[in-house]
Amino acid sequence: MTQILIGFFVALAMGLTGIGGGSFTVPALVLLVGLSARTAVGTAFVYAGVMRLIAAPFYLAGKHFHLRYLWLLLQGAVPGLLLGTFLLALLSGDANSQIVVILLGLLLAASSSVSFAPKAQYPGFARRNSKWLPWLALPIGVEAGFSSAGAGALGTVLLLNYSEMTPPQVVGTDLLFGLVLAVIGSALHWTFGSIDGTVLIRLLEGGILGVVLGCLLARRVPAKKLKYAIALIAIFAGLQLVWTGSRRLLGEHSTASAAALPHPAGPSHSR
Repeated sequence: MTQILIGFFVALAMGLTGIGGGSFTVPALVLLVGLSARTAVGTAFVYAGVMRLIAAPFYLAGKHFHLRYLWLLLQGAVPGLLLGTFLLALLSGDANSQIVVILLGLLLAASSSVSFAPKAQYPGFARRNSKWLPWLALPIGVEAGFSSAGAGALGTVLLLNYSEMTPPQVVGTDLLFGLVLAVIGSALHWTFGSIDGTVLIRLLEGGILGVVLGCLLARRVPAKKLKYAIALIAIFAGLQLVWTGSRRLLGEHSTASAAALPHPAGPSHSR
């Protein structure tokens, strides 16, 4: 039941704002379901891809997307996605699993905090400096490959604060952007075997209803205010990942240190 509820509420946020695929799913799967970081990322990729596939027609029908900006973002994000995915594969062994959890938390908290920096906003940037969009999308792709977050959180922040697009256009463009990355990322994680099929099915059971409801409510809910609320929740989830990963890492270190200590010799028996 927990996994179904996670799927519903994450998909509801995704349908409303375009963000939430990896930003919420990965922390929930690690903290509440108990999946490893690598499996959580792979499962979240497939889940987010299906949800965005369902949501995309709602925004395509209203022509709420910017094709040129989408293409420029993908030019930088796709190579970054490949790099981030292989980086995760290298660091996700048993010896480094808690380090990956901590890095996921730091990336999530840092990227979400950008939403609260109004002085950094520059709506005319994308129109005047469009050649920079692929370079700005490169680290977004790296983070998406490493954590399955970024395409929604950072992509929305970039488009909302540095382009002239309206909020519905930002959400639609970001949904399509995240959809392409999710398809590629899902294929890579499928080959790595880092997807939990049982958990994925439970997420989809709740997510299909959630994403449709979110898309239908998108025109009635003030999306910008909701983004701030989602950013706060994502920051909290990121810090919780850092806390959990740090505690487990310290626990593993203490256990290893104790095991390495010489054991006292038992009592000697003389004849």
